[in-house]
Amino acid sequence: MLTLTVAGIAGISLGVAGILIMNVMLVSISRRTSEIGLLKAVGATNGEVIRLIVTEAMLLAGIGGLLGLGLGFAGGLLVEQFYPDLSAAPPLWAVGAALGTALLTGLIFSLLPAGRAARLDPVQSLAKR
Repeated sequence: MLTLTVAGIAGISLGVAGILIMNVMLVSISRRTSEIGLLKAVGATNGEVIRLIVTEAMLLAGIGGLLGLGLGFAGGLLVEQFYPDLSAAPPLWAVGAALGTALLTGLIFSLLPAGRAARLDPVQSLAKR
């Protein structure tokens, strides 16, 4: 029962983090409409625009994952200071899974904003400047 509760909380947290990444990317695209229009006007393909946005979102998610791991390791060291008999070091596979999950979340939740950015009309995007 406790495992299901923790898994549910983790799932909700992951969904919230994904929506946060998507909102940040949508705001970033709305602020950089003229930049995206200029890229498309000088010959950038839709695929290149999508890769740009997805890469930015995955960097954002990766940095967030690394910061979370750093805080987790710091918390583990703190626990070990107060309870020396308790080992709070995570296994290597868990660290890899955490980073992989962060990057996968960044990838999945950046596809909608990237698609919107790729569909922008260069003429209308530059006219908003």
